[in-house]
Amino acid sequence: MMFDEKHVEWLADLLAETAGAEIMPRFRRLGEGDIRQKTSASDLVTEADVNAERVITKALRERYPDAVVIGEEACSENPAILEGLGDARLAFVIDPVDGTYNFASDVPLFGVMLSVVVNGETVAGIIHDPVGKDWLIGMRGAGSHIRRPDNSLDKVRVADPVPVSGMTGSISWPYLPEPERSRLARNHAKCLAQIGYRCAAHEYRVIASGYAHFAVFGKLMPWDHLAGVLIHTEAGGHAARFDGSAYLPSHVGGGLMVAPDKESWKELRETLWAE
Repeated sequence: MMFDEKHVEWLADLLAETAGAEIMPRFRRLGEGDIRQKTSASDLVTEADVNAERVITKALRERYPDAVVIGEEACSENPAILEGLGDARLAFVIDPVDGTYNFASDVPLFGVMLSVVVNGETVAGIIHDPVGKDWLIGMRGAGSHIRRPDNSLDKVRVADPVPVSGMTGSISWPYLPEPERSRLARNHAKCLAQIGYRCAAHEYRVIASGYAHFAVFGKLMPWDHLAGVLIHTEAGGHAARFDGSAYLPSHVGGGLMVAPDKESWKELRETLWAE
């Protein structure tokens, strides 16, 4: 099934409407029973995550009854859902609240992410910012842009390449094993500066928009990265797993790094992993 701009506009509006109904009314209003730990004190789920995913999933299944719909919270309950992603003719992958730790901590850095996968390839990605009320949207072969609340569009592009010493970026080292974790944390100091928003949605946004250069992720769940990598690539960037191989929707391991171009990626790989 081919996706055109009208499909993406409907999806973008669905994310915004759901955020307005299920996410923002709960922001800074969560009670004790509205927040639960999943795997650790930094891995949380709230009533906003659960309800937003439920609403988005229902709408997608009504409009696309033959599609596979994969949501982060549904996969927490049943990991087997992921197995169909690589082979599906049409699939939607949802992160109802990316940056749940921030959301639960009353920090206004979180987003709603959705990607569209057709025959194992990501063809569209949407990152909605419920606070700023805008969208970062990428479509395969059509570039990436920010859609403003007035529906005006601003094309985005990654930063120009610079030496590693002039780069700003993030390294998500909590999900890396030792000694790799300590090595990357140490070598990060060779860069100009760091960002660390605890929210992939906003990290992909600033990198795809050219305000920062790179990100390194140790944990690869599709709802965290499919939309962002598609948007970043369509904005001119380069993304690959740590071994240099292409990142695909079916991948859940192998690490991931995004950079302005292939040469910058290689320089970062050499510098950040240096003994």
